[in-house]
Amino acid sequence: MARERRKKVSTTISPESYAFLRELIRRGRAENLAQALDLVLEEIRRADNRRRLEQATAEYYQNASQESIDEENSLAAAFADMSGGIIFDE
Repeated sequence: MARERRKKVSTTISPESYAFLRELIRRGRAENLAQALDLVLEEIRRADNRRRLEQATAEYYQNASQESIDEENSLAAAFADMSGGIIFDE
């Protein structure tokens, strides 16, 4: 899959944010400011996705019938029983 052409952004940031980005470069987590900023934005997107998933899961269980919850628990127990026979070191 071809990578999309990068977009140019020109802005100012706080000295603390700039220092944080430079520290990511110094520690070898990014090669330059663009990669450091991409890394930070990726973390924010991941946290936002996790928050939305947690919210959707909580809403599902708040609105689910007891029958649905019992079925979920039964499936989870069955999967747990099956996974006991898996040997991960092979």
